[in-house]
Amino acid sequence: MNIVLLDAKTLGDDLDIRILESFGTLTVYQTTSPEQALERIQIADIVITNKVVISANMMEETPRLKLICIAATGMNNIDLDAAKFKGIEVKNVAGYSTKSVVQHTFAMGLYLLEKMAYYDAVVKDASWSESGLFTDVSRPFYEISGKRWGIIGLGNIGQEVAKIATAFGAEVSYYSTSGKNLHHAYPHQSLEFILRDCDIISIHAPLNDDTYNLINENNLPYMKDNAILLNLGRGGIINETDLAFELDRRTLYAGLDVLEQEPMTLTNRLNEVRHKERLLITPHMAWASIEARKKLLEGIVENIRVFMEK
Repeated sequence: MNIVLLDAKTLGDDLDIRILESFGTLTVYQTTSPEQALERIQIADIVITNKVVISANMMEETPRLKLICIAATGMNNIDLDAAKFKGIEVKNVAGYSTKSVVQHTFAMGLYLLEKMAYYDAVVKDASWSESGLFTDVSRPFYEISGKRWGIIGLGNIGQEVAKIATAFGAEVSYYSTSGKNLHHAYPHQSLEFILRDCDIISIHAPLNDDTYNLINENNLPYMKDNAILLNLGRGGIINETDLAFELDRRTLYAGLDVLEQEPMTLTNRLNEVRHKERLLITPHMAWASIEARKKLLEGIVENIRVFMEK
């Protein structure tokens, strides 16, 4: 078997991928551009890709291709209809990153809630040392306990966030973006209610026709002053230009792990937000704890093993 890994760099340099060599001849590319993809998979029996797109046209020109392993949960980079027509199996890995994403959700939320950017700065610039006080309470911070936490997208990750928010003492409600996921212990509310009522709102939804541009200039003004908006779902769910305007207009906080275009462009309006301490952006890393990436590799290996034993 010829196995081609197209974007190994997205898995991290600290992950030992040599186990894949037990299945055949392994060719590893750190990154692959759209222009390079077809040439690199033409004699592959198995392709492993995280974000590199495999189109219908590419499948037509790869007669040996039998299995596409997606090093992720989302499958939107593969033409699934074409793969089915060609008899090419497509396997993803589900659930490997749940704990990592949930942890990152609270890391971002607590960073903003406790004004960590400000308090880190006053220590490092010696303001605290020069104050003569044993403490600094110049920027009030808040507890999760007693707050209303709204969740947009109550799938596996959203449900785990709900459990932990409840353990902190928050009152949890949620909005189903599909309108179908309505049978949970937490109250289901309209999107407008969630935005108006909640102190902390976290997004854990997929990007689709129902969620693209879901949070925008029309509904961002519903949010309370001092509320926190977290996006751990997909870029494109929040209109970033509209969010930047709202962050400049009043006291609002946002934590984003995903953006519509990644990596972030220099022209993204969020780069110009005046109060940068109110905005936390991480580079699409919530999924990527070392434990999660190890589980991901284990899932890929298992998918290949099951395929080859057929």
